Amino acid sequence: MIEAENLSRRYGGMLAVDALNLCVRAGEVVGLLGPNGAGKTTSLRMLAGFLAPSGGRARIGGHDVERQPHAARCALGYLPEGAPSYGEMSVLGFLLFVARVRRLSGERRRSRLDAVIQQLELDDVLALPIETLSKGYRRRVGLAQAILHDPPALILDEPTDGLDPNQKRAARALIRGLARDRAILISTHLLEEVPTVCSRVAVIARGRLLADATPAELEQRSRYHGAVSFSARGAGPARAAISLLPGVDTVEVDPLNGRVTVFPKPGRPILAEVQGILAAQRVEVSEFALERGRLDDVFRSLTADPAEAA
Repeated sequence: MIEAENLSRRYGGMLAVDALNLCVRAGEVVGLLGPNGAGKTTSLRMLAGFLAPSGGRARIGGHDVERQPHAARCALGYLPEGAPSYGEMSVLGFLLFVARVRRLSGERRRSRLDAVIQQLELDDVLALPIETLSKGYRRRVGLAQAILHDPPALILDEPTDGLDPNQKRAARALIRGLARDRAILISTHLLEEVPTVCSRVAVIARGRLLADATPAELEQRSRYHGAVSFSARGAGPARAAISLLPGVDTVEVDPLNGRVTVFPKPGRPILAEVQGILAAQRVEVSEFALERGRLDDVFRSLTADPAEAA
């Protein structure tokens, strides 16, 4: 379990993290989202024990990070931002070094090394110096050292940064598999990762936690939730009739591709009525969709600067 209780951090007069409360349980992958400078990396560093908090407490596996640092770090796998390592070491040499630091030996060390090398597909680069690897491979080596000792909790800062699309899919599948019996907290700026990896999402901006919900719950906050969109030629009369429906709030047309989006009033389902008008007027529809909601829309509304919004 990963816990933050009123966790705060000041840099001089600036409050970088403001009383963060967050709990990640075994079996969960919680995504920490926020714009640049929101306090994500600072929060992860405090939870991992690499940065002392100005206030509050952090626990890993029930161990207080400040009062029981050794026990907390034994229970944690940590992938920092940038995946720092020793560039002159070979990949295998680095992983053997990490195994010694983690006090893995004998059959346990061999089995864990074999497992992470296979999971992260590192066989072809084991003999190469880390400094010669691509950014994607260095990221995979960083992830390998984080899971080498098979910890019950993982904190991963941008775990798929620098990976190509195939590698990202593999890394996301690995994270989902690891989460079966672990607590995993990841930071990411890729919204497309959220529904594929995360069971919960915590949104942070200006150092404060603004939302903690499932991806589906966040989608329901979007103005697009329950909206109906379609593409069709000659749909002008149908659009006019749709705009008069009692459950419709607004009708918008994308100026680039002409796609029509019909926004409902709160709590008013409009799918059947829109379909009925299009069918009655024999509009040939090429694409039609009922919107679940858009995370980017919710993210923008949550994290917008109040002064800019005003």
